[in-house]
Amino acid sequence: MGTAHSTTSAPGDRSGSAGHPSTEGDRDWSSWRRPLPTPAQQRHDIWVALAVLAGAAVMTVLVNSMGTFAFGSAPSLTEQFVWGAAMTLPLVVRRRYPIAVLLVVGALLIAAQARQIGDNLVPSIALFLAIYTVGAWERNRTVARWSRIIVILAMFCWLGIGLVRFLVRPTPEFEGAAGPLDPILASVLHGIGFNLLFFLSAYFFGNLAWLAARRRAELELRAEQLRRSQEQNVRGAIVAERVRIARDLHDVVAHHVSVMGVQAGAARRVLDTDQDLVRSALRTVEQTARTAIGELRGLLDVLRAEPNDESSERPDDEAHSSSPGLDQLPELVSTARSAGLQVDYGVYGETRPVPDGVALSAYRIIQEALTNVVKHARARSADVRVRFLEGTLEVEVTDDGRGQATPERSAGSGFGLVGMRERVAVHGGELEAGPRRGAGYRVRASLPTAVRDPAGENGADSGERTV
Repeated sequence: MGTAHSTTSAPGDRSGSAGHPSTEGDRDWSSWRRPLPTPAQQRHDIWVALAVLAGAAVMTVLVNSMGTFAFGSAPSLTEQFVWGAAMTLPLVVRRRYPIAVLLVVGALLIAAQARQIGDNLVPSIALFLAIYTVGAWERNRTVARWSRIIVILAMFCWLGIGLVRFLVRPTPEFEGAAGPLDPILASVLHGIGFNLLFFLSAYFFGNLAWLAARRRAELELRAEQLRRSQEQNVRGAIVAERVRIARDLHDVVAHHVSVMGVQAGAARRVLDTDQDLVRSALRTVEQTARTAIGELRGLLDVLRAEPNDESSERPDDEAHSSSPGLDQLPELVSTARSAGLQVDYGVYGETRPVPDGVALSAYRIIQEALTNVVKHARARSADVRVRFLEGTLEVEVTDDGRGQATPERSAGSGFGLVGMRERVAVHGGELEAGPRRGAGYRVRASLPTAVRDPAGENGADSGERTV
């Protein structure tokens, strides 16, 4: 009879080699070429080939032991083993050289059936794998399509020869035949239908595996583009926030310089008449200079940490009002309350003057935290606390929000938190931001209040300043 093929399904394609295609612009995916198999995939092919070879040996032994040969008779057992090895060992390189393996296995299958080997099941599985692999791995899709079509047509020609031989021989006995069709016609239709299903399945699943690999490659490309876009957005947000910090600190430093000018002028006028006033004025000039230089040094430390951003994003050119500080926090809390949020505000510790830059950063951090609560937290209440600790100013904002996590409220991923971290870094402080146990979110910033001396020493009474 003609080519009898097994319907055993081919192993799934374990492609991890979709690779990392170029991410430059949109690609023409219709001309995509699948990368060559990885060493791990080639080792997998070796194991598959050895498994098919073992199956061929087992089936040969079983068929010969039962005497149920596929073509009625068979050559010697040794020759059958050789035929089985010849048809299965090429599968070792099936993904590396798919076309060559298909042609070799196809030719050997016709030759083996012409020799009337005992088993036809495992050789059919080898041919299925070869056809499937060409569809899944051949990089030239035109060659993949026509090579499979040619091999399938050759197999059907061989099947036709077998059917002609079957029809010209004396009609066999069909014992137990009871269907409505003629037994010979039913046998011919069965052979044609079975082979159609076999070859079309190998063709279809091979194409399906190739499309799945292309889809994976496209998803990897899109994911890489998205990651780069997010990185650029974050870098742009950092640049914009640094510009805003620099603008805010410009006002602070300008204030310090103005104080120094006033105090120096006062000292000059009373230089010969009031030595105590001169001493006090010069002390104020010294302290103010230390404060200004320390804040400038902190700002430069942050600005020198280049985000390596090539984007041209700019912060909004909104009007810049006078720099807010701790005195404006009650007004900020009132604004949050007007949005429908219940806000508790408390100041703890002995209130004392802090550097203007620290006060400004504390205000901005609380402002950003409350904005996130109102926009993203679905919270009913929030708690704002300002703590005057020894050497540090600590601000904390907590809420009872039950909303889903958003990028703005995920530690380190939202632009608001990026800005907070930049501001804290200016003063060498610490920032903690993350979900609370149960529900809600917490933002806590610790800002040193001691004046940072560029020479490495803190001036006396650095926490005080005269305005």
